[in-house]
Amino acid sequence: MNKSSMNKKQIYITIEALSIIGIGLAVYLLWQQFFHPEFQPCNINATVNCDAIISGAVAKTLGIPTPLIGLAGYIIILLSALLRKPKLLLGMATFGLAFCLWIAYKELIELRVVCPVCIACQLIMISVFSLSAVLFRKSKSKEGM
Repeated sequence: MNKSSMNKKQIYITIEALSIIGIGLAVYLLWQQFFHPEFQPCNINATVNCDAIISGAVAKTLGIPTPLIGLAGYIIILLSALLRKPKLLLGMATFGLAFCLWIAYKELIELRVVCPVCIACQLIMISVFSLSAVLFRKSKSKEGM
């Protein structure tokens, strides 16, 4: 096994791990949204909380629970990484990044709220996007050989 393929394998494994964490975070937000449990560790104060995603202005996107969109995106990212589909992976990561940036704008600028779980999702998506761009570039350079 040459060094280049080993690096690609490590990148795919990292993306798989990040997407599993993202799935967990999306499931957590979805659970909070549907069941509204008394224990809400995400709700620290009026500024730092998950209410915007759970029951606030960005709880739904086009009538669909926003965490459900995130969950579906992370599942597709995981599957595309497992199946070694760099084009699909980059496409989903690009959509995911744009979606996360839109959520961040709505929360931080319009609502002036910080959702810790959303920040974690956004950091994961930035990482997944960056890594998938590297993989896509590596796959394109391999085709040119």
